[in-house]
Amino acid sequence: MFEMSTAAIASLIGVIIVVGISMYNEDLNVGIVAIAFGIGIGAIFADLSAVKVMQAWPLDLFMVLTGVTFLFGIATTNGTMEKLTANAIRLAKGNTALIPLIIFMLITIITTIGPGNIATVTLMAPVVMSIASRIGMNAFLMTLLVVGAANGAAFSPIAPTGIIANSFLVKMVPQLDAMGQHLGDLNMLAWKIHLNSEIAQVVGNVGGFMALGGWAWIRRQRHSTLSIDDIAPKPEPFNRSQWMTLGCVGILILLVILPSLAVTKSLFSPTIMNLIGTGKATNVGAVAFLLSTVLLIANAGDSQAAVKSIPWSVIIMVGGMGILIDVMDKAGGLNALVGIIAAISNPVSVNGVLALVTGIISAYSSSSGVVMPMFLPLVPGLIDQLGGGNAISMISSINVGSHMVDTSPLSLFGAICIACADEKEDKGKLFRQLLIWGFSMSVVGAVLCYVFFGLLGL
Repeated sequence: MFEMSTAAIASLIGVIIVVGISMYNEDLNVGIVAIAFGIGIGAIFADLSAVKVMQAWPLDLFMVLTGVTFLFGIATTNGTMEKLTANAIRLAKGNTALIPLIIFMLITIITTIGPGNIATVTLMAPVVMSIASRIGMNAFLMTLLVVGAANGAAFSPIAPTGIIANSFLVKMVPQLDAMGQHLGDLNMLAWKIHLNSEIAQVVGNVGGFMALGGWAWIRRQRHSTLSIDDIAPKPEPFNRSQWMTLGCVGILILLVILPSLAVTKSLFSPTIMNLIGTGKATNVGAVAFLLSTVLLIANAGDSQAAVKSIPWSVIIMVGGMGILIDVMDKAGGLNALVGIIAAISNPVSVNGVLALVTGIISAYSSSSGVVMPMFLPLVPGLIDQLGGGNAISMISSINVGSHMVDTSPLSLFGAICIACADEKEDKGKLFRQLLIWGFSMSVVGAVLCYVFFGLLGL
């Protein structure tokens, strides 16, 4: 059906093997394997030297991810995020019915402002799963709330997962412009992708929380009160270092939002724009390095502890897969994969197809480290072969599909929530519930993406 060269076939087989390895062995960093496969396939089948292959390492993305995660590593290791969490939960003041809403908003805000979904779930899961036991909420419902909130906000332009997605968007711009799809301001589009993720996750996981017992629990708790000190003990006041950290995080957020707004662009001199970006989109990595240095000079953070907190495993996975996908592109395998998906899709249904395929693969593999780097580069080719389609809708479908399944206990998030569940919970039952729910989300995600991003064109 498709005419493929030997190099294209070899690159497709190589990617399938690497993805298979990532699904089979979670302890192995598939980024290293991907680099090795890229070098081998490039040299043997695509006439690419090892030096040429290694030049495909996504250096810009590496620098942005390192800068942002280092800044929030400081915020985590100096206690700022922990105190912020405790103070936010105490806003319930003993009104237990408000606690799910506060937890959802807190996780959403923390994820959005920079640490990202992985760091936020790791930080919050021990706290909120303990709270679930104290307020009589079962661990399954709390897991849906935690994962739905974290993954909904994961595509913030200043969070690691959003940075990964937007790095591919930037690369697509010349191709999409040539097709007549002029995307406009990249900062605003990044927030649009973030909003699309929020909508899908709220309908999926938060909708599941409400339908499967969350709403009934809230109604039972409307007149119930507990001592807030029993739920979240009052923390010590923020110290100087922590106030400085909060200030730097606030500056980061403002410098991402303000330059993209027409009413504020005139406030930024060419020198300031050179410091924070290119004029098209703020380089959050550059800003994060500047702010991190301010904190370190002021002795407000521990550089060694912050470096250790950087998610090096994910960064290596993304970089390694980027190298392999670049080889796949040069070998013709990327066009072949585009052709296969285009053959079973149209400009509307492709959103559901992409979400379904990415969801199934992500149930066993890394969503941001493997699946997104593999599928996001397909978007321009799909638009070309389908004769239409919306780039932002397709990107959103890949993002949502690959993350809707993360409640599965085979994923990091599901596993963390099970590990942090109270000893009174039946963890075998919780495992089965999350497994069924996680896999069902591959289908639910496909339907949501087909409706929201295909039919409705959000």
